[in-house]
Amino acid sequence: QVQLVESGGGLVQTGGSLRLSCAASGRTFSSDTMGWFRRAPGKYREFVASIWGSESTLYAASVKGRFTIARDNAKKMVYLQMNSLRPEDTAVYYCARRGAYGSRSNANDYDYWGQGTQVTVSA
Repeated sequence: QVQLVESGGGLVQTGGSLRLSCAASGRTFSSDTMGWFRRAPGKYREFVASIWGSESTLYAASVKGRFTIARDNAKKMVYLQMNSLRPEDTAVYYCARRGAYGSRSNANDYDYWGQGTQVTVSA
């Protein structure tokens, strides 16, 4: 079993920054691919970023250059630093762990999810 708990969401103005955190507990962590996804009102859940290995990362085109995913294996933490935020980044953000195989950007290949944290960017 794996438990994931996100924190750090909130309300921020356009151009501002937020740092999301995801605390993992349970079985092994360091070898897992971890990802961030988001769901905006009325939209499907979409991939944001993932991290695996020592520092391999993948980003959605919409956030590349503005968001940074990182992890601290000793603390079993995953972070998402979000800069230059835009109103279209408003969504509930979820931390997730990918299963043993599959795509690093397909939500269907992730088997454990947190409860989500709300990010709202005002215009």
